[in-house]
Amino acid sequence: MIVAVGLVIAFVLVLIFSNRQTRNCRWRENRRNDQDGQRYYHCVSCGAETWGDPLKPPQVCLKPEVDN
Repeated sequence: MIVAVGLVIAFVLVLIFSNRQTRNCRWRENRRNDQDGQRYYHCVSCGAETWGDPLKPPQVCLKPEVDN
């Protein structure tokens, strides 16, 4: 019983504190491309590409807009 309550509490905390702007983004850093101290990042989920800080990946989704 205690384990079930703990799992529910953990699930609720993850929902509250997760960053919804990058929920589906999976950023990959390309270390071979270096430009003025910035690193090239590519999202394998949405296809976004950007240059950013080498210490941490982007914190927002940069999904390109699709025109219909």
